[in-house]
Amino acid sequence: MSLVKRNDISFIGCCASYEDAKTVLFGAPFDSTASFRPGARFAGPAMRTESVGIETYSPYQDRGLEALSVFDAGDLELPFGNAARALDAVESFCARVLDDGKTPAMIGGEHLVTLGAVRAAASRHPGLSVFHFDAHADFRGDYMGESLSHATVMRRVWDLLGDWKIFQFGIRSGTRDEFNLAGEHIKTERFKASTVRDCALEAAGNPIYVTVDLDVIDPSEFPGTGTPEAGGLSFTELLSAILCLSESEIIGYDICELSPHYDHSGVSTALACKTLREMLIAFSGRVL
Repeated sequence: MSLVKRNDISFIGCCASYEDAKTVLFGAPFDSTASFRPGARFAGPAMRTESVGIETYSPYQDRGLEALSVFDAGDLELPFGNAARALDAVESFCARVLDDGKTPAMIGGEHLVTLGAVRAAASRHPGLSVFHFDAHADFRGDYMGESLSHATVMRRVWDLLGDWKIFQFGIRSGTRDEFNLAGEHIKTERFKASTVRDCALEAAGNPIYVTVDLDVIDPSEFPGTGTPEAGGLSFTELLSAILCLSESEIIGYDICELSPHYDHSGVSTALACKTLREMLIAFSGRVL
């Protein structure tokens, strides 16, 4: 099954047809459970428009986007205010992409949208592990009585995958209960991302889904997010962690929580674009 309409404004270098593509880029513009400042639903259009400000070539990897086969499907139409239906739509789209032998690459949206993609991936790839970069643990059982929230997304992923399948990095915010429970069921590196390579070796042979909540980056470099948290990674540290996963079996990935209008300089959007470029290149051709 093919997508017949190319997105009118595509992320730079993502100009393959759906039929020829190995990677399918799409946006999930949903932020209805944002607990502090909404706006992540605007990330996809902002990143596509601003991507013309970066090169397709990565000097870090000596490779360019034009060497890849990426189709930009544009943003999904998601129901505002209905988290369950939004997740179903994300899951359905990712399932279609995976069943066609391609890799889904998603631009959020708030972090909850990751759950829809992981549901699709887990149902097709037993033994799935999730590598999670974030300032926040996102491991609450509920947030203000709601089980589906960007504050609960990793708890719902754990419900799905079970113990020791989630590897978290850069975590520096959460409740005491979150940290205590996480310590009994998942692997969490606080403050840094220095153990990514070791964790990748531990997960070797298993399919991996990678999710990057951009607030993992320190707000001095990335202020354009709904929940900025001081003490984060630098862009260089995040990039190094991403490159540690370039030889892993990545079957899907996402980048979330850019809220472009909180940074009128445009620096945060530019950083998000550059991060996505490096992920697209690093994770290309890793379909199981």
